[in-house]
Amino acid sequence: MSTLAIRDSRTNKQVDFLPLLGTDYIEFYTGNAKQAAHYYQSAFGFQPLAYAGPETGMKDKVSYALKQNKLVFVFTTALRTGNSIADHVYLHGDGIKILALRVDDAVSAWEETMKRGAKNYSEPVTLHDESGELTLSGIYTYGETVHLFVDRNNYKGAFMPGYRPWKPYYNPSETGLQYVDHCVGNVGWNRMEPWVNFYEEVMGFRNIISFDDKDISTEYSALMSKVMSNGNGYVKFPINEPAEGKKKSQVEEYLDYYNGEGVQHVAMGTNNIVETVTLLRERGVEFLQIPSSYYDDLLDRVGKIDEDITPLKNLGILVDRDDEGYLLQIFTKPVEDRPTLFFEIIQRKGAKSFGKGNFKALFEAIEREQELRGNL
Repeated sequence: MSTLAIRDSRTNKQVDFLPLLGTDYIEFYTGNAKQAAHYYQSAFGFQPLAYAGPETGMKDKVSYALKQNKLVFVFTTALRTGNSIADHVYLHGDGIKILALRVDDAVSAWEETMKRGAKNYSEPVTLHDESGELTLSGIYTYGETVHLFVDRNNYKGAFMPGYRPWKPYYNPSETGLQYVDHCVGNVGWNRMEPWVNFYEEVMGFRNIISFDDKDISTEYSALMSKVMSNGNGYVKFPINEPAEGKKKSQVEEYLDYYNGEGVQHVAMGTNNIVETVTLLRERGVEFLQIPSSYYDDLLDRVGKIDEDITPLKNLGILVDRDDEGYLLQIFTKPVEDRPTLFFEIIQRKGAKSFGKGNFKALFEAIEREQELRGNL
């Protein structure tokens, strides 16, 4: 049963106990933050925002914050061994540690989730500098992933206390990426339902879409997925788990190489997917290849669309329709040496769904890559 809302005794109306304003930032633990930041500038068009390290009084780690419209990525590296950041990278490789969520009250967010059974990551702490104050608190979710609650209503600085503005000479142009559409987590066998329950009971989310192994399957492999959304729909977390198949599924491959549960991919919204993907390809971002036969009956399957099919076919962009419109989407190959984290680029033309009609073509493309790695 979802505890999405509590009832206000004065008005007898339901009130969301964890109102979220969206994704504040996503933090990656990496082996080399300087080089990772350069890659996301060069390949994805992120703009330098802020830096923290020994020069700013942070002796044990360095962090680079980058921004593109509403997207903020932070790349963090430990400067020595024998700490949680270095241990995380050793175990998992480069990966996402923190999915930070914007709130108006980080203290209330922590208290409400903790009393519903959350595991504590960080009690509320308020940071100060000359630009104001910022309050953080945090809880654990699947694997070692963390949800950090961020209240920056009284902060006017570049990113947060402890950081200074980062203004390097090198500053490539943006690529049209706009916001975090959703973040997908991979969990182990029979672990999807417990984490669905966590998001319902601890964070007040609700399950808006479910896919079983009949929806997401190929000749060789299958998985199951449930999409969890907060009350206003600003934050969506699909959760995947493996399902029985003839061969190893993409989720199993991820779990093997990541050594546990974690964030599989981040979907980033754009207002012009053809333009964005063209720029990303020119900058070296590699995408999954879709057979040209996918486009032979595309309009029969999805109906009339505004876009010309030729550039969609040339770029490998997928299209799907639901009752409210259609969407266009494409998926990168893994962006790490381990076949773990990748990105989705998505443009929504009214659709609220997640591309169910594309699952078969997408997962067959993923399996072709798995087979090349010898992991199918």
